[in-house]
Amino acid sequence: MFRGWLSTRKAELDALQSLNTLSESQNLEIAMHAATHIMNDDLDSAEAGLGQGSSSFHKLGKGIIAFIRATLGFEPEIMREASERLADAEAQASADHRRAQRDSQAYRSVIYPPGSEFALCHAQSQLMGAVVGVLNESLTESIKGFYKLRKAYITLDGILEAEIRHMRARSGLGNNTPAKRSFDSLKSNSSTASVSGMPGGFDDARKSKKTVQVLKIQDHEKSNVNHSQFLDATVAKEKDRVRDSGDDDENDEFYDAGEDTSAHLPDVYTGHVELHGASGKLAQLSLSSDNSHEPKSSPSSKILSSQAEVLDHDPNSEIFANPIDVFIHTGANVCFGMMLVMISMIPPAFSRLLSIVGFRGDRERGLRLLWQASKFHNVNGAMSGLMLLGYYNTIIGFSDIIPDPDLSPHGDVGGYPKKRCEALLAEMRHRHPKSCLWILEEARMNAANRDLSAAMALLSRPTKSPLKQVEALDMFETSLNAMYMHDYGLCSISFLNCIALNNWSHALYYYIAGAAHVEQYRSLKTKFPESAATHAKKAIELLKEAPKHSGKKKFMARQLPFDTFVVRKINKWEQRAQERNIELIDAIGVSPIEEMIYLWSGHKRMNPSQLEASLDALAWSESSPNWARESSDEQGIYSLVRAVIFRNLDQWDKATEILKKGIMSIDKTELKGGFKDDWIAPAAHYEMGVICWMRRKASSIDQERTWVKECETWVETAAKWESYELDARIGIKIATAQDTLKKWKEDRASK
Repeated sequence: MFRGWLSTRKAELDALQSLNTLSESQNLEIAMHAATHIMNDDLDSAEAGLGQGSSSFHKLGKGIIAFIRATLGFEPEIMREASERLADAEAQASADHRRAQRDSQAYRSVIYPPGSEFALCHAQSQLMGAVVGVLNESLTESIKGFYKLRKAYITLDGILEAEIRHMRARSGLGNNTPAKRSFDSLKSNSSTASVSGMPGGFDDARKSKKTVQVLKIQDHEKSNVNHSQFLDATVAKEKDRVRDSGDDDENDEFYDAGEDTSAHLPDVYTGHVELHGASGKLAQLSLSSDNSHEPKSSPSSKILSSQAEVLDHDPNSEIFANPIDVFIHTGANVCFGMMLVMISMIPPAFSRLLSIVGFRGDRERGLRLLWQASKFHNVNGAMSGLMLLGYYNTIIGFSDIIPDPDLSPHGDVGGYPKKRCEALLAEMRHRHPKSCLWILEEARMNAANRDLSAAMALLSRPTKSPLKQVEALDMFETSLNAMYMHDYGLCSISFLNCIALNNWSHALYYYIAGAAHVEQYRSLKTKFPESAATHAKKAIELLKEAPKHSGKKKFMARQLPFDTFVVRKINKWEQRAQERNIELIDAIGVSPIEEMIYLWSGHKRMNPSQLEASLDALAWSESSPNWARESSDEQGIYSLVRAVIFRNLDQWDKATEILKKGIMSIDKTELKGGFKDDWIAPAAHYEMGVICWMRRKASSIDQERTWVKECETWVETAAKWESYELDARIGIKIATAQDTLKKWKEDRASK
């Protein structure tokens, strides 16, 4: 029956029109032209242009539009639409890829194997589908997303391997060079499935007979998987073998996370994924031919023997004479680069997820790939530019232990290449003058440079984006900057406006809006009691509203970390009010706004006068008559935030003293249990590491090594901390610190 189905399927495919080079190039050109409207915030024009065709390129473009809408707004219905469009694009690319391998009229690249353009479309669809799946509230969909991520990784890695082989050949490197032998040795010894053994593999070496196992939640062996979804770019002598096997994403058995599947679970116990103290049991995801779960790096990420093996030419190079090659190169660079950076930032608390994905990230290589793609004037280049600016202005802006900034025009990608980012932003605004996304990134850049006033001037521009999702991002950025500037009125109004613009974390928005009124109540209480009472009433109204919206959004079937945080804080204050027989407004502890500013790394964006204003806001707590009897965790918050402020004022000795006296001297058991803030202690250890990292700059070489060693000790202690609230958020800083310290040691070892 199965062979009969295959024969029928083959006849149908043969009856389809041949993929000739001319029509393929035309479809690509039309689709790419229509897609350029995306980066000018004109999704309607992009939709209209892409709707005129049904090629893999057109369907990928429509999937990108839905993906952008989904990830900017997180609305459930738009995420469902994105999943459907991306699945359609994935299926079309799979069929076109198989056809391109057989059709002699299809485009043949001198760099890439036949059908690579469709393998790229397939991988891009899988990658975007994986992100949508992980953002989905269902744990099942999240697991399927990680599985797709793994498959997309191998396809993209195969495309970049083809570039390496081509560049090696152009450079006169033979097949028996030391680099080649090392490269092949890594491939043969890797416990992960070979590139050729997975969809999209491009290796022309001998294929392994072992097949890749699929995710099994039901204890059911699937021997007859659907061949139509199996995507494998291999040389001609392997095609017959591959056609007898298959790998179908859609036929994998999954159950919703809420169902009882205990009767169907496999015998092998898979352990737990720690998510904020809760354990999520995951079914076995075996993506290799053995049972190893140790994350691996791909061979091509380990061996790049010389710069001659890297395809980093400019767009006007003769190597990019064909637009299809440009599409493959830029698409592979932007997608693989994004994946390497994204995976490298997974916090230690989620390390088990790395074993599911099956590989580790490589932040520096990923950034270099993104910079390479950003050179090209197409939608892939624009997406690379957006990701780069987003990374430097948010992730690097959020972190503290980062490489020193490089001010040269071609600065190192690891730290914050200021001049390079400014040039990239200017180029992107020139290419896409109608897009408000670039204005948002310029505002973020100003904030990262401690110029919040300039950032707010850009965000308050009269011209608004026609996209609701971009408007929502603008409003959220305005809300944060108002909070950093201690403009409490604007902060409260802006966060309440966010509620109407997106569906992400309404509990957090209500909480911060209420906390802003708390600060106004405190500042007016003595001199203007009537006005203070008005703010107190509004603060309590908003704070009590916040828990009602908690849990409405989930990530991997778990409540959002800040939703959990908000509910616990309000419960804590209500308990204090009851125990002390006081009003709720007076039971609130250390400045909730300053605490939130710390959690968003806002003090890093403040100028000295704004930092002093933060110290004044904290002083209210210490002036309270009950401060001496205040709980250890409240005093810990006070010490932590004050230390961070003094660290940003370059008063390192004072910051260190505050942390040691205010937190390190406290038994950590006093910071645990009940409604206490258990995240303070690991955050303080991380902050001690930050101070060491800052102090090394003004030290001799020997002293620098001492400071870095101490920094590493503090960071590793924080990384190995037991599960705690906000561990994922603080873990992003820790992961960035670990990556920075690793690079620092590698750089010093090479000198």
